Amino acid sequence: MFSFFEATSIQDTTKRVRVNRMIRISPVRVIGADGSQLGILEVDAALRMAEEAGLDLVEVAATARPPVVRIMDYGKYKFEMAKQARVAKKKQHVIELKEVKYRPGIDDHDFDTKTRHARRFLEEKNKVKVTMMFRGRQVAHPELGQQVLDRVSSQLSDIAKIESAGRLEGKSMTMILTPK
Repeated sequence: MFSFFEATSIQDTTKRVRVNRMIRISPVRVIGADGSQLGILEVDAALRMAEEAGLDLVEVAATARPPVVRIMDYGKYKFEMAKQARVAKKKQHVIELKEVKYRPGIDDHDFDTKTRHARRFLEEKNKVKVTMMFRGRQVAHPELGQQVLDRVSSQLSDIAKIESAGRLEGKSMTMILTPK
């Protein structure tokens, strides 16, 4: 059986649920432990029924008029909710921004290797930031860097689309690719 003190000491990451004596609004629509409708009753009568069954009275729909409460084992209910949250968290995929750096005078083999890494990142459903780094006077010829960025985007056009085109920021030019 659930007590009031347990509710205040346990930190719950799910939304706050009123249980037993915390339910103040009367009358309430009561649903039995087996899922059957027991009708609209006063809170005291519903609490008495829950205590007789050795279970808790849990508010499941606070915004409804009258509020809906259910006779159930609150500890088991909390465990199931936590389990559902864990499963949902496991299934979600956080999109990360991975970076691949190029130089304007990059050789073919280095270009292929870096582009292969970018392809792998895109296949893992991550965004890729392609950075063109200029050194010294190379920044005077951004068109050379733009050619390399265009070559990267054409190589990856089958699995990626350009989110932001290459633009010069200081001594580097960046382009962001997202998976299709």
